[in-house]
Amino acid sequence: MNSYRGLSLWHDTAGEEFVARPPLDGELDVDVAVVGAGFTGLWTAYHLLKIDSSLKIAVIESQIAGFGASGRNGGWVSTLYPVSNSRLAVEAGARAPAAIRAALLESLDGIERFCLENAVDANFVRGGRISVARTKIQFRGLTQQVNDDRNFGGESELLSKSEVIAKLDMAGAVGGAFDPSCARIQPTKLVRGLARVLSDAGVLIYEQTRAKSIEPRLVITDHGRVRARFVIRATEGFTPTLNRGKSKREIIPVYSLMVATEPLPSWIWEKIGLRSYETFTEARHLIVYGQRTADDRLAVGGRGAPYFYGSKIAPGQDQDPRVHAGLRKLIREWFPEVQNHVFTHAWGGPLGISRDWHPHVNFDRSTGLASAGGYVGDGVTTSYLAGATLASLILETKNEFTELPFVNHESRLWEREPIRWVAVNAGLLAMSVADREESITRRPSVIAKAMAPLLGS
Repeated sequence: MNSYRGLSLWHDTAGEEFVARPPLDGELDVDVAVVGAGFTGLWTAYHLLKIDSSLKIAVIESQIAGFGASGRNGGWVSTLYPVSNSRLAVEAGARAPAAIRAALLESLDGIERFCLENAVDANFVRGGRISVARTKIQFRGLTQQVNDDRNFGGESELLSKSEVIAKLDMAGAVGGAFDPSCARIQPTKLVRGLARVLSDAGVLIYEQTRAKSIEPRLVITDHGRVRARFVIRATEGFTPTLNRGKSKREIIPVYSLMVATEPLPSWIWEKIGLRSYETFTEARHLIVYGQRTADDRLAVGGRGAPYFYGSKIAPGQDQDPRVHAGLRKLIREWFPEVQNHVFTHAWGGPLGISRDWHPHVNFDRSTGLASAGGYVGDGVTTSYLAGATLASLILETKNEFTELPFVNHESRLWEREPIRWVAVNAGLLAMSVADREESITRRPSVIAKAMAPLLGS
């Protein structure tokens, strides 16, 4: 088996062998150099070409397109944003939440349109997102979320116990919420399809080429140098692997892990539901997320893996037996019908988090340097928006995107080690403890309330 196929369920079922494109060979001069062939880098190249098809663009990738989070995520094309509406309104003005939501809705439409226009079969289905409450406290929290969403122009709605069970028969459900603005995808198929479309359009994609340094108008790699008018860093959770110093503390990598069952028989799906291929979650503090795949598997992911000292990233960290076992246990708890069915895949990877949980789309015309990232796991749609925004900033095409609050947003740096390691892992533990606290006290978690200001709320 090709080693890249073993990265995730999505890579294993993408229907290709992942033969790497040739690396860079020597010196290169282009208009735009992009470091990172994930969604952010590729969508930026896509939007740049839509504005100016004459641009010469090179994409530098240390592995293959879609190697990182873009090819391993939960497959939600959502309008979720890591900073809460209320906080956005305070920090960026009362109109900011509605502006972000409108831009994300337009981006969701744009991803669907891209798939249709370019015959990219990414299993895109706009089924919406179900949030299930299994306790009265969770339902109270969902009620607040729905009210907040609707106050800022959202379309989510509360579901009674019978209504949520009709959509998703999760054991212990007492109610839920539904947001129609979410689609399910097979993420590796989408990112690989995007790379193929760009390659066919003349974008130079150099794989197996590691960027050693990003400088004004220059990328130094292990296979040569790329000079460009504009240089875009699109490395998300892998940012700490670049230049030492500031990049080590701009974004930290936190691992999210997933498991998937074998394809399940039709009688189980008749019981479970998800007939419209809705994405789903349980309304707990420690984030979990799932989908019904195109080949009828349950694919579920969640947080809980530790942050590694010094923002370390290594292949061995993609596996955590404790977290993967916990996810399998949770699925069997939710859906007893799968008790005797096999789990075939377990994988993971790092996502990027800034110190204040704000995504950013930054551009400095004086140096030609640009960057985007910090999506906190909500990056499939936000990366499309970030790419469109970067393209507009670089090519001086002013529009509603260039006025969004994530443009030229500067988060403060993460603390130095060992403070960073202690604080991040304490936060991850706190969210796990908060769920247990609520199950015991049957009251809203005091721990979660204390942590809320640090988690985008």
